[in-house]
Amino acid sequence: MLKGNLLRELNLETSNSPLGLAGCGVRRHGTGSLVNLPNWLPCEPFRLDDDLIRFSICPVMPFRLDLTVWALRRRSMNAVDLWDGETYRRVLAVDDKPVLVAVTQQATMLDITVTGEDLPPTAEQAARFALDRLLGISLDLSEFYEFTPRHARLNQLAMRFRGLKPPRFATVFEGLVNGITCQQLSLTVGIIFLNRIAERCGLAFGLGMYAFPRPEDLAHLDSKDLRPLGYSGSKARAIIEVARAIVEGRLDLEGLVQLDNRQCVERLVAIRGVGRWTAEYVLLRGLGRTTVFPGDDVGARNNLERWLRLRNRLDYERVQKVLHKWKGYGGLIFLHLLLKSLDEAGCLGLPRLLSQPITGRSV
Repeated sequence: MLKGNLLRELNLETSNSPLGLAGCGVRRHGTGSLVNLPNWLPCEPFRLDDDLIRFSICPVMPFRLDLTVWALRRRSMNAVDLWDGETYRRVLAVDDKPVLVAVTQQATMLDITVTGEDLPPTAEQAARFALDRLLGISLDLSEFYEFTPRHARLNQLAMRFRGLKPPRFATVFEGLVNGITCQQLSLTVGIIFLNRIAERCGLAFGLGMYAFPRPEDLAHLDSKDLRPLGYSGSKARAIIEVARAIVEGRLDLEGLVQLDNRQCVERLVAIRGVGRWTAEYVLLRGLGRTTVFPGDDVGARNNLERWLRLRNRLDYERVQKVLHKWKGYGGLIFLHLLLKSLDEAGCLGLPRLLSQPITGRSV
C-alpha cells in the first residue's frame, strides 16, 4: 500500500494531483521511425523508495505540454489522459501492475514522477517508452517549421500552436479501439464510452484513475459485457475479436510499423469493423504517420472547411486535393485544426487572437 506521507507529497488524496513524464531521442517527422536516441539531458533517475521514481528529460524543442496533452485527450471529460492545467497524468499497466506516471514542464525541462506499489524494475523504461509515444517528445518538427513561413495561412496556424507535438496512443491496439468506438458517433460520446470501458476493464490506481484496457483485459469478455457501456453488438464483437487475436498470437498490430501506409490500410480494413476512416485514424493516432489526414473524418473536414473558408462541402477526394500543396503535413494540419476548434471553444486558455489578414490566394 502506498505510504500516507507519499500520497500527501504527491497530492494523490485529492482530485488535482500533480505528477511527471518520459523518454527522448529524435524521430523523423511523418514516419514514426527512430533516427537516433541521444541523451538530451543525462539524468539518473532518483528512487525515493520502492513506490516512487523521479527523473527529468529535455524534449526536442519547441515543445508545449499543455497543447500536446489537449491534442491527445481531445475532450475535457477524458478520464484516461488527465490534465489539471499544470500536470499530465496517466495510469500505465506495467508487469500487470497499475503505475501512475505524471509530467510537468518547467521551460525546456520535463519533470517525471512514476508512482506505484512496489514498482517493478521495468517501470521507468516502460514509462519512458509509453510517454515518448503519447507526447511525441522526441519528434523533430524543424522541417515543418521551416516549411510553414512560405504559406501564410498555414504559418499563422502553426505559430498559434507552436510547441504542439503529434501525440500517439500508447499502443496501436488503443488507437484501434478508439477508432472503432468513435465510429459514427460524436467525439464527446465516443470518449464517454472509452471512459466506461477503461473503468470497467482497465487496471485501477486509487480512486477514479484507470489504465486503458490491454488486449488481455478484453479477450475473455463476451460482446454482451460491453453492451451496458453503450457499445453496439457489432462494435463489441469487433473489439473483443481483435483482443483475442492479439492474445492468441494471430494478430500483431505493433508490427504494422514495418509497413507503408497502403499496406497498413490493407491489413487494417481486413479486420471486422474496420473501414477506411478507422484505418487512417490508426495510421495517424496509433502509428504516428503525420502525413495522413483522415479524409472521412466529418469533424476534421468541417474544421478544414472553416479554416480555408470554403463555400462547398468537402468529400474525401476534395480533402486530398485542397491539402495537396501541403502534402506531407496532412496529419499535423489535422491536429492543429483540432486545437484550433478547442481554442475557439475556450478549452485551451490561450490569449485571444486578434483577427489578422492573410495574404495570398485562398484555396
